[in-house]
Order: sequence, then structure tokens, then C-alpha cells
Amino acid sequence: MLGSFAVILRRSAVITAPVAILMIVLSAILGGGKGLLGAVLGVALVAAFFGISAFAVGQAARRGPRAMMMTALTTYVVKIVVLLILVSRYSNTTAFNGKLFGLTAIVCILVWTTVQAMVSARLKVPYVEPDGER
Repeated sequence: MLGSFAVILRRSAVITAPVAILMIVLSAILGGGKGLLGAVLGVALVAAFFGISAFAVGQAARRGPRAMMMTALTTYVVKIVVLLILVSRYSNTTAFNGKLFGLTAIVCILVWTTVQAMVSARLKVPYVEPDGER
């Protein structure tokens, strides 16, 4: 289970990284310094959120599938609350381009989750653990 989880994370990160770099470059071209800062913050937010989830779920996977599922759900709820707080706090800021921040974050999230779903679907991982006693 942990081996396949690592493969999914690696492939998702490898595919998302060039997209993130492209978004940073495009944002710098379109929005100047504020666009660059917005895109970098968007990539940092996505990397932090997915990194925290990967670490927490990876640690919980060692305890079992139930702990892994509870950890995944808990980190999801916490991330949504943190995102809500950040958006409400910085919605009117002029320090960075908020539209390019949001666009970069959305594009990176969509790429990450799409790759994660595609790799998960292609891996031959049993979803039921066979009973070793029989």
C-alpha cells in the first residue's frame, strides 16, 4: 500500500512541477511582479497543502486503512477551513495579483488531482486485503 502511495505522489509531483513553472512564467509576463508573487504564492499553497496531506496520510497508512481514511478526511476539512480563512483575510490585498494567484492554484490543483486519479486507476493495487488465515 505504501509503495503504491509513493508512486502516485511522485508521479503527481513530477507532472505538476512543469505546469507550476509555466504558470509562474505566464503570471510574471501577464501581471509583472505582482503576478509573479501571486503565482509563487499559489504554487506554495498547493505544495504545502498536498505535502501536508501526503505526509499525514502516509504516516496514518502505517496504522491501517481506517486511520488513513480518517486522517485524509481530517486534513481535507482542516485545509478547507485554512483556505477559507486565508481567502477572507487576503481577498482585498494589493500586495499580489489575486486573480493570478487563484488561477495558478486552481490549475495546479486540477493537474495534481487528475494525475493522481489517472495513476491510481492504472496501478494494480488490490482494494481488498486477502484473508491470510484461510
